Amino acid sequence: MNMMDMAKMMNQVQELQAKLEEAKDNLGSVKVSAEAGAGMVKATVNGKKQVISLEIDEDLFRPDDKQMVQDLVIAAINKALGEVGTAAEAELKKITEQMLPNMPNIPGFDMNGLK
Repeated sequence: MNMMDMAKMMNQVQELQAKLEEAKDNLGSVKVSAEAGAGMVKATVNGKKQVISLEIDEDLFRPDDKQMVQDLVIAAINKALGEVGTAAEAELKKITEQMLPNMPNIPGFDMNGLK
């Protein structure tokens, strides 16, 4: 590998790193919602695994239902967090698939794990 090829490869690696960082930053715009209790509790999380909204049906607000409401909130949030991981992975995979065909084959460095 000559110096020109090495410089080109380094530029491509830096470009890939920048794209991945940009994709990670954009994960805040990936949103997934999940429901529990037949839609009585709904949680929405973003790709950074932050809860961004929570909706609870008014019918659940009775003092003797407190434990059930808490359990449903936890179930909705956990379900949304589980699903957003899949959505975030898909978003990052799109970016790497766009970049990898342009990357040179580097001996000893397996890029296939990034796909």
